[in-house]
Amino acid sequence: MKRIQVTFTDEQWNLIKKLKGEMGITDSEVVRNIVMAWLVEKSFISTTLKSKLLKEVDNYERSK
Repeated sequence: MKRIQVTFTDEQWNLIKKLKGEMGITDSEVVRNIVMAWLVEKSFISTTLKSKLLKEVDNYERSK
């Protein structure tokens, strides 16, 4: 696991807080899922890996 420190403006952080529960439970989980969603959207991740990630997110959502 790699830990990094990031800085958000107040406006960015307020938006991230609103996504809690929808994109994850913890702050780090929400930020991590936002980054992964962006990578998938921008096609930085192959189609195969994209399918795997989407299945994991779907399984996570169903387990709530």
